[in-house]
Amino acid sequence: MAEVEKRKDESIDKVLRKFKMKLRREGTLDELKKREYYEKPSEKRRHELEKAKRKEARRRQEDW
Repeated sequence: MAEVEKRKDESIDKVLRKFKMKLRREGTLDELKKREYYEKPSEKRRHELEKAKRKEARRRQEDW
């Protein structure tokens, strides 16, 4: 579990933002979204392929 300590003069908003960033870096939020519902292995493969295609297209776009 991610933990963030509040410093003396730190606002709750800033601590919450730090906590959310820590969760994002650890991949906790992504994992939660993945486990929200069951995904069949064939669907998983299809999503992985689509993700790879988008990534490749972005990489090619940057090369221009």
